[in-house]
Amino acid sequence: MLIFSCANPETAEESTTPTVIGSSIGEDGQSTDLVAGDTALEQIWIDYINAHNDRDLEKIAAINADGWEGYPPSGAVIMGTEDHIEILDNWFKTGNPKWTVKWMITNSGLNEEGVMTHWLTTGNDLTDVDEEGNETLEHHVHDIEFAGDKIKKINVYARMKAEAEAEADSDSDSETAED
Repeated sequence: MLIFSCANPETAEESTTPTVIGSSIGEDGQSTDLVAGDTALEQIWIDYINAHNDRDLEKIAAINADGWEGYPPSGAVIMGTEDHIEILDNWFKTGNPKWTVKWMITNSGLNEEGVMTHWLTTGNDLTDVDEEGNETLEHHVHDIEFAGDKIKKINVYARMKAEAEAEADSDSDSETAED
């Protein structure tokens, strides 16, 4: 009886080498590799979003790193967990925001100082209902920097739901109602 090993030395070696998924261009024009990041960061984001949907301000604050920074699409700059929590508390009292995570991509790369940073880029839908009962839907991309298992910085990019998307949704809703 013969026993064959399916182990390929090249494959085993490749598995310990980080997978390059892109590059980062520094202010000096120099390019450095971006590598596939730690997918464990995804669960931290899901826990963070669930805390937002549950209005759990204490949990949100606990996930924020010291020196937390937020850059929403309005152009505002939110510095620190205390300001972040105050803004969320006011929003939760006047609106009914709910987030749905659609996709996530992790990556890691060297920053300008040569320090490895860890990021999660994620697509999320935000549905909100204002005090008058008007519902809005925005598609968001969050670019999140982590410090260990804490969220250090969030950049948010947004667009409103396009009219064509709204029409397609209402067409499918009416077809479902007729079935």
